[in-house]
Parts: sequence; structure tokens; C-alpha cells
Amino acid sequence: MSQVRSQSTAASIAPWISVRSAVEALAFYEAAFGAVELYRLEEEEGKPVLAELSVQGAGFWIQEDPESSPNPDVPGSVRMILTVANPDALFEQAISAGAEVVAPVNEGHGWRIGRLIDPFGHHWEIGKRLV
Repeated sequence: MSQVRSQSTAASIAPWISVRSAVEALAFYEAAFGAVELYRLEEEEGKPVLAELSVQGAGFWIQEDPESSPNPDVPGSVRMILTVANPDALFEQAISAGAEVVAPVNEGHGWRIGRLIDPFGHHWEIGKRLV
């Protein structure tokens, strides 16, 4: 009797965030975090409306959806944490690209971490564990 092995798929969770403009968001995340585009869905005119991005191997999705995009002036209920080897450098890169500081990078509770808000209203913790 032969056995058929099924391909196993590892579980994963990736943020899927709404933005007012996919074109602007793609440009921002590339400049701010060095994001690499893995997948893109475009309208017939070639305008991107959905994209899968990766920052140093950490994946997330963006979708142009102005009605669901958060107001940058109102804190949201979801924050992303981006864990990287050099949070100071990536934090400064994001600020240079147009993000705003919520809390500067500092050390506490076993982390070196800072918090920023991107131009689309999404909050990002950028840090690394110290222990």
C-alpha cells in the first residue's frame, strides 16, 4: 500500500492594512522600511489596489480602501511591531520618509523600541529584544 503525503502549509498571520492611496503607500513603505513588493493586483488602468510587501522577511499586505483607512489623527486599536536588528536606523529612515514620532526609540522591559505613526494612520513599534 502506498501512502500519499499531503503538502503541509505552515500557519502564518500577516497584517492587512487599509490605505487611502496604494501608490503613495507603496512609495512610503519602500522608502521608510525598505519594503520589497512580492505581489501586486492592479486595476485595468494599471493602478495598484492591493500589494503584498516584505520588510526583511516580515510580510504584510496593503489595500487601497479609503473608507476603511484610519484617520491619522485618531489612535487605532491595532499596532504593528516590526522586530529588526537595528531599530534605531530603521526608525530614523521611517521618520525621514514622512512618519511621525509617537515615542522615540529607548530601552525598557527588555526591548530597544520606539513607536511611530505612518502617513496612513497606522502605528508601528520598531524594536528588538535585548535579552
